[in-house]
Amino acid sequence: MNLQNSGFPFPHKILIFEQFRNFMQKTSKQFDEVISVCRDLFSKKLTDYGASFRVLRTPSLTDQIFIKVKSLRNFQTTGISKVGESEEENFIAIVNYSIIGLIQLEKGFADDFKQDKNEILALYDRFANEAKELMMRKNHDYGEAWREMRISSITDLIYQKVLRTKQIEDNAGETLVSEGIDANYFDMLNYAVFCLIKFSENDAEFKPEII
Repeated sequence: MNLQNSGFPFPHKILIFEQFRNFMQKTSKQFDEVISVCRDLFSKKLTDYGASFRVLRTPSLTDQIFIKVKSLRNFQTTGISKVGESEEENFIAIVNYSIIGLIQLEKGFADDFKQDKNEILALYDRFANEAKELMMRKNHDYGEAWREMRISSITDLIYQKVLRTKQIEDNAGETLVSEGIDANYFDMLNYAVFCLIKFSENDAEFKPEII
């Protein structure tokens, strides 16, 4: 059979497709591993403190992400952290604050901590899964371009997203042509996961010390 005239892709294109599919499967697995670490910390804090985040309005959560990404940029620029928080810890915090922000957007803020832990964890899992589905779609279209990016560059993208989110909040949530606050939370979540995947590939064991 003449492959060129058969309608089938050339053998080298089949090979490229297989390699890309393998990368996508690897990314899916790595995403799940990173989210498992983030969820474990979230669940432990939920046990210790209750759903204390439920009293926070979304601008407060956006500002928490702002603080974390500012800390990351300062450390990446100076190489000095006087508080002692690692980059991994800050990225984990960004993942969790982003998911908390999505929970608050859906439920609204509360006046107390009286929330069912299983319901909160179910919402955590739902938004983490939605983030993964979005990530996989974008990875397909962009060819996993993030793998060729520096962690500092992805950090800058998170900074850009958080500043955009703050601006939308200052505009009372109104946008003319831009995506809403939820879309920015999803993007910040996924960018932070990308950075954590990169750290996990550099470390034999991805087990950041959480204080």
